[in-house]
Amino acid sequence: MRTRSLKERFCHAAGFEFLAIITVAPLAAWVMEKPLFHMGALAIMLSTVAMLWNMIYNSGFDRIWPPQVKRTFALRALHALGFEGGFILIGLPIAAWMLNISLLDAFLLEVAFFLFFLPYTMAYNWAWDKLRQRWVKPRACEA
Repeated sequence: MRTRSLKERFCHAAGFEFLAIITVAPLAAWVMEKPLFHMGALAIMLSTVAMLWNMIYNSGFDRIWPPQVKRTFALRALHALGFEGGFILIGLPIAAWMLNISLLDAFLLEVAFFLFFLPYTMAYNWAWDKLRQRWVKPRACEA
């Protein structure tokens, strides 16, 4: 069974987080009427934690469903729900602490992030799968 390399996992996670930060930080600052610096700092902190979570979560996901298995829309939906659900639990105390807000407000913020990141995660991974098919040449009959 061939799995993804550490380099590929890093590129996947870094691309995901870079696009997320440049999208979410300005949008969240505007919606929450917080300084861009505060939302940017939170986005970078959550991004760093998310990148580690991404690599751990996707490593487990790939063990259950190897990259050679066709990634259907339903499987990607399950993948995204699992990732984002787990990350809400991780991000909740970080957001409350960094923005000095209540756990309830942090939870509402995390729900808003979830509503953005669920389709974003699905779309990013769907696109990654399609591009990966072009980048990684299939190997016939690996020993």
